[in-house]
Amino acid sequence: MFNKNIFAERLRVLRTTSNLNQTQLGEIAGISQFAVSKIEKAQRAASIEVLCALADYFDVSLDYLVGRSDDPARH
Repeated sequence: MFNKNIFAERLRVLRTTSNLNQTQLGEIAGISQFAVSKIEKAQRAASIEVLCALADYFDVSLDYLVGRSDDPARH
């Protein structure tokens, strides 16, 4: 099951450990800084296109990103 809170936290951690601000991440994902902020606060869901862009950029699986797995590796 998709958990917005886990996704929000994992996205924030991935962003900050990659030394990106919300504006930079928004440019990578094709969304606004405001949208990134809402997603990181678990107040907004991300589209499948945004989820795929984020998983690709951070080189993690979609299952990890959305909280369905604790293993970030792609299989």
